[in-house]
Amino acid sequence: MATIKLGINNCFAVKRWPEPWAWSRIVGKDLGLDVVQFSYDLLDPMLREPILSLIADETLEACRSNGVTIDTTFTGLIGYSMNLLSHPNIAMRLEALRWYEQAVLAAKKFRARGTGGHVASMSVQDFGDGKRRSYLESFLIESLQYLASIASKMDQKFLLWEPMPLSREQPCTIARAKELLDKANDGSKLPIRFCIDVGHQCAWDAKGKDLDPYAWLRELAPYSPVIHIQQTDGKGDRHWPFTEECNQRGIIDARKLLEAIDSSGAKEATLIMEVIHASEEREEKVLQDLKESTNYWMERI
Repeated sequence: MATIKLGINNCFAVKRWPEPWAWSRIVGKDLGLDVVQFSYDLLDPMLREPILSLIADETLEACRSNGVTIDTTFTGLIGYSMNLLSHPNIAMRLEALRWYEQAVLAAKKFRARGTGGHVASMSVQDFGDGKRRSYLESFLIESLQYLASIASKMDQKFLLWEPMPLSREQPCTIARAKELLDKANDGSKLPIRFCIDVGHQCAWDAKGKDLDPYAWLRELAPYSPVIHIQQTDGKGDRHWPFTEECNQRGIIDARKLLEAIDSSGAKEATLIMEVIHASEEREEKVLQDLKESTNYWMERI
């Protein structure tokens, strides 16, 4: 049976509770969790010194006070809105690579065991051109290996790559995930691993088991030390909470998910709740949903 840890991505705090003492108190005291994935929407790793180090130190102190550990760091909605390492323009790709360099270095300041996230999205034009698509895929693999070499020097355990729910944001099928992971790790100085999100199996052109989050876990959980969990209907990337209302219309069941991880042969996994409310939602509702979601999982792990 796999060893399971439960944590939360602190994206819930963006624009609401950006102060380290505030969000770490919610995680550690209100939710009773001791693991957090730090979203770079709360701190841009490109910040100049000494600002970056000062905020990192403040964050670590707040986490210590509330019994919380930063397990990994991750891209947020800002990065997700960009083409990053598959941008059509080489200058933009190089800037994205520089951003990710800083993301790896910032993870060291947070004493995280790894960083990663959404890494690349091709344009419609490039994805439709076979030669161009192949070139950008090669650029992406080489970039990930380069970043992994930096992460290795920072004593991190892995570099995380998040499969996405869109063909232009590879990988979005199980077969392609296996193929690309093999390519990325061929000669890499540090393991490149996935962060599977159970709400991402909804690509419009996917079929069969590629639309099944449990199938992804059964086949790939050993290569996904961190797994994003959200409630979803399987038709879109919903990021709903695990409340009674959302669980009734959602397809993610905790016991089925844990069984899929166990059947995969994975030895351990860190489940990270990634719940995203509308910016207009009341703070009280956000907190209540997070508490109910945490209780749902704690009762089943």
